Amino acid sequence: MSVVIATRGRPTLLRRAIASILAQTTKVPLEIIVVFDQVEPDPLADVDVGDGRFLLGIRNEHSTGLAGGRNSGIGRARFGFVAFCDDDDEWKPEKIERQLALAAAVPDAVVIASGIRIESHGGSHIRLAPETTTLGDLLESRITELHPSSFLIRRHDLESRLGTIDENIPGSYGEDYDLLLRAAKLGPVVAVPEPLVIVHWDRASFFSEKWESIVGGLSYLLEKHQEFDRTSRGKARIQGQVAFAYAALGQVKDARHWASATLRNDRRQLRGYAAYAIASRLLPAGLIVNAINSRGRGL
Repeated sequence: MSVVIATRGRPTLLRRAIASILAQTTKVPLEIIVVFDQVEPDPLADVDVGDGRFLLGIRNEHSTGLAGGRNSGIGRARFGFVAFCDDDDEWKPEKIERQLALAAAVPDAVVIASGIRIESHGGSHIRLAPETTTLGDLLESRITELHPSSFLIRRHDLESRLGTIDENIPGSYGEDYDLLLRAAKLGPVVAVPEPLVIVHWDRASFFSEKWESIVGGLSYLLEKHQEFDRTSRGKARIQGQVAFAYAALGQVKDARHWASATLRNDRRQLRGYAAYAIASRLLPAGLIVNAINSRGRGL
């Protein structure tokens, strides 16, 4: 089992994530590949690894950012399964054991995920992903319960039919969603219906309020995945996020253009109305984002 953690400048949180992975109940050999992006690698000499566990710190050898960092780790992976963990998240001890059992039960699964527990300023929130997710489901909704810190993928799929993380996505925004969309075109995306990952939303993310990356990343995904044209509701959801980001940037003309496209596709899409409100200076973007995050939801 190979686990990839892409990190930059968060040594205390990183060690917490590593400790949770080393504490896994699984008996299979386990290696943790920590990829340091835009910072000097930390030797991690103070970490007690234990028997049957391996810890490796490397530089990001690909493009800077999350996508390149994960691909650097994938390239160094030695075992048959690859998992991801964000450097500020944690795993419950039984995560890998439960997921390997599900992988054995559903051998054609392309991604094996799990439920999550979100820790935010508004408290704890349990989010259980569907046991099986289809491409149609993902076009309709990002399904944020399918969090990248829960992903388990066969290495030969990453090296062949699925492919690695798309490094062309601007700012790496939505790279996990892109991976899920590609996976669902190949076979089942399944999840253990238990909250086996603790996702911390009680501190700033590297993507927090990076509106340019949201605009670029989501616009890229709309062009890349033409299947969004099949569902006006799903397309409106992405368009509404782009409209919201443009409004937050103060780019009123673009915000109104995307908000109009959003509501043409789905009059019930609240992001379109929110974008109009922000562009008209009736509401600040930060207030809305904080309210959503406090409930364990994403934009």
